[in-house]
Order: sequence, then structure tokens, then C-alpha cells
Amino acid sequence: MANNTVPTKVKERVNWPVTILLMIGTLTVLFPLYMAVVIAFKDPSEMTNDIAGILSLPATWSLDNFIEAIQVTDFFHSFLNSLIITVVAVVVSILIHSLAAYAIGRNMDKKKLFKGSYYFIVAGMYVPFAILMMPLVKQTAMMHLDNMFGVMILYVVFYMPMNMMLYTGYLRNIPTALEEAARVDGASTWTTYWKVIFPLMKPMHATVAVITGLAVWNDVMTPLVIMGGSGVNPLPLAQMSFQTQFGTNYNLAFASYLLAMLPMIIFYIVAQKQIIGGVTNGAVK
Repeated sequence: MANNTVPTKVKERVNWPVTILLMIGTLTVLFPLYMAVVIAFKDPSEMTNDIAGILSLPATWSLDNFIEAIQVTDFFHSFLNSLIITVVAVVVSILIHSLAAYAIGRNMDKKKLFKGSYYFIVAGMYVPFAILMMPLVKQTAMMHLDNMFGVMILYVVFYMPMNMMLYTGYLRNIPTALEEAARVDGASTWTTYWKVIFPLMKPMHATVAVITGLAVWNDVMTPLVIMGGSGVNPLPLAQMSFQTQFGTNYNLAFASYLLAMLPMIIFYIVAQKQIIGGVTNGAVK
């Protein structure tokens, strides 16, 4: 006799604590962004000390603050400086850090020297910048590296621990059989890395590019300490001109911040698929 029982649908329960936390997290991100957009388009005369005045929409949407911010910060020149520093730091980091992770990660389980080197490098994430700040100022000045080139070198060194950990975790998902097959075909270790391994790490390259790029693009402390007073200002350093002893011009400041955000937002939108894949597959298992 056939069984004609209809399967009952299991009602999905809403995880309210997690949902509420996600809503709070979303508001935490969107509320400051809303304030930045509203204040950037407002006329300074519309700024009041009460909350309602700050949160209200502009009476007229004007680009005057953006135009003045571009002039005050010498935006395009500062933008070019930031772009050069960020692109060079990201490209060099991807090339060097991925290669170092491959050399160390593939030998960690074979030799204690490589395992010790890995933990030594990763431990650099826990060294506060404040401890390194004064020695770096003196050393870079003595070596004539108190310029954009010196800042690029420091960024490559600063973000090596984190990138090393990400690349090493991702390499565990790439089977060694691919390398063995390449060696059977006569490829050297160098050729195997550049022709086989490096292209397979494309999702992690995108992840490292965004994480490192965002950190370099938004960093103000390193260029301030190393290049302060040189006249060569990346965007974060140029934006400090809005802060004076008499206060902060929030309208111009937020307009400039929104202009500085655009390149990173566009880059993330373009590379988000590779970034998500890199983070997922690169988790240390």
C-alpha cells in the first residue's frame, strides 16, 4: 500500500538575537555615512549645535564644499601621491609576501627553521607602532628615506605579517600534486611558482590588495611621522588642513573624505567576488 502522507514543512525560526545585532551593526555603519553625506552638501550657515539641525537634510544640495575642498587640499596632487604610494605598496606586497609565504608555507612541516620564521614574522602584528615610531624617524632620516620611497618600504614591511598569514592559509588549499606534476614535466621551482601557484592565488591577491590598499590609503600616522613638513602630502595628510587651533571645518572635511572614499569603494565593488573567495578559502584550517 502506497504511503500518501504529505511531508510537513518545518517552519524556519528567526534568530532574533543575531538579527538584532546585524541591524545594530548596519546602523552603526550607515548612520556615520549619512551624517558625512548630509554635512558635506550643507552650507556652513546651516550647521547648528542641536542634533536636529545636524541630521536634517540640506536646504539646497550644493557642490560648493567639494569644489572648495579640492582647492584647499590641492586634491588632485595629493590624490596622485596617495595613488602612487598605495599602488606601489600593494603590488610589491603581493609579489614579495606571496613568494615568501610559498617558500615558508611549503616547508613549515619539514623544517623547524621555516616554522620558526613563520611565527617570528606573524608575531610582528602585535608590535605597537608607537614603539617603532621614534627609532623609525631617526633611521629613515639617516638613510635619506624620509620621503615617499621610504614610506612605501615601511608599508611593505608593516603589512607582511598579516599578508603572510593569509597567503599561508590559502596555500593549504592548493594541492602539492600540481607542483609535483609540473616538476615531472621539467619545470623548476621558480617556474612552478609563477606559472602554476601564483595564478591560483588570484582570490587571495584581491583580498590582500583590498586590505593592504585600504590600510595604506587611509593611514595618516606613517606619512605624518616620516614625511611631515616635506611638502609632499598624501590625501590623509592634506586633509589635516581642515583642523586648526580654532576648530574643524566639518563641511569641507566631510566633502574631502567622501572624495577620498570613492576610489576604494569602486575597487571593492569591482573585486568583491575575488575578495570573498579569498577570505573563505584562505581561512586557516
